[in-house]
Amino acid sequence: MFNIGKIQIKTPFFLAPMAGVTDHPFRLICKEYGAGVVYTEFVSSNGIIRENIKTLNMMKFEENERPIGIQIFGDDAEIVGKSARMVNEMFKPDLIDINYGCPVPKVTKSGAGSGAMKDLCIMEDITAAVIENVYDTPVTVKMRAGWDKDNIISTKAGQKLEKIGVKAITLHPRTTSQKFSGLSNWSLIKDLKEAVNIPVIGNGDINNINDYKRMLDETGCDAVMIARGALGNPWIFKELNNYLLNNKNKLNITLKDRANVCKRHYDLLKKDKSEHVCLNLTKKHFSWYLKGFDGAAEWRKKFMYSKSNKEIEAHLKDFL
Repeated sequence: MFNIGKIQIKTPFFLAPMAGVTDHPFRLICKEYGAGVVYTEFVSSNGIIRENIKTLNMMKFEENERPIGIQIFGDDAEIVGKSARMVNEMFKPDLIDINYGCPVPKVTKSGAGSGAMKDLCIMEDITAAVIENVYDTPVTVKMRAGWDKDNIISTKAGQKLEKIGVKAITLHPRTTSQKFSGLSNWSLIKDLKEAVNIPVIGNGDINNINDYKRMLDETGCDAVMIARGALGNPWIFKELNNYLLNNKNKLNITLKDRANVCKRHYDLLKKDKSEHVCLNLTKKHFSWYLKGFDGAAEWRKKFMYSKSNKEIEAHLKDFL
């Protein structure tokens, strides 16, 4: 157990912010399975200050999702700072996180996301502007190791951000040029942890209990953040909690468990989304849930070829 600013973190397993994935239904499911902290999808500061309806809706959450962080990104310190103030006043999240980790070219080409890591001065200006605008809400950052293998700056950046007032840092120790390929360099998490006094959350290649144990042993980080390891597998949070609290090993996930989480996720999507969006997101998540058992491909095909929510519901009834 540790604190991020004034927020007490009781469970050291974080759900990473993922575009098109960590909406309200998925966050809630991960919370129900034991995620300690969840984050919204990353949202554009420009969209926030324009009060774009779609952007604002992405930041809505319910009280049972706390502690929750809203992650923002942008390339202009004044705009990002103003957007942080609006987020703080409108939604009152537990944490405001700055995205210095997204490697997607349409984000980085403007200097946002991990593009900001090309210039530490830009990172400092944006971070200072956010901290100045959010009063007593803890500000955290999620960042990459650097732009490429010749420009690894995560430790230096972390030290500077701590001095500005950042309350925790999540490090995904791949470079921007790596995107999501290759292995993440966990030794950089260790270097950062030894260089700062604020909590460090390790991120990258955590898919099971053994990965968690190894990251803790190798880095000494305070918590882990799980991204792709949670896709189709919200049970990972339950497994990690069982290991931490009871020293138990991997859960046996039954076909009934998969059917029940599919039904739960579909019901949440149907309540939260339009019919078209519900259908598309159901297919996306079911393609992850429906793996690793006999007949999985056939069930997956049935759901993927569904043309309406009524078809989804009919297949779900059969599956259950």
